[in-house]
Amino acid sequence: VRQLPLLHCVQRMFASQTEGELKVTQILKEKFPRATTIKVTDISGGCGAMYEIQVESEEFKEKRTVQQHQMVNQ
Repeated sequence: VRQLPLLHCVQRMFASQTEGELKVTQILKEKFPRATTIKVTDISGGCGAMYEIQVESEEFKEKRTVQQHQMVNQ
């Protein structure tokens, strides 16, 4: 059966994290142990090609945005 994209999005909202999201979250928790927020969302429809990542941590204090992005991408 073929699902419509909108139906997939609605189902995804209620689904638990994907394996990829869990893996990236775990890596970020190890990299940023003092983070107060870590949120990873697969925005590629579940295939793991692209993630939206939110990390809030004291480790970013006084760092430029580019430096913060480099830290997360590492």
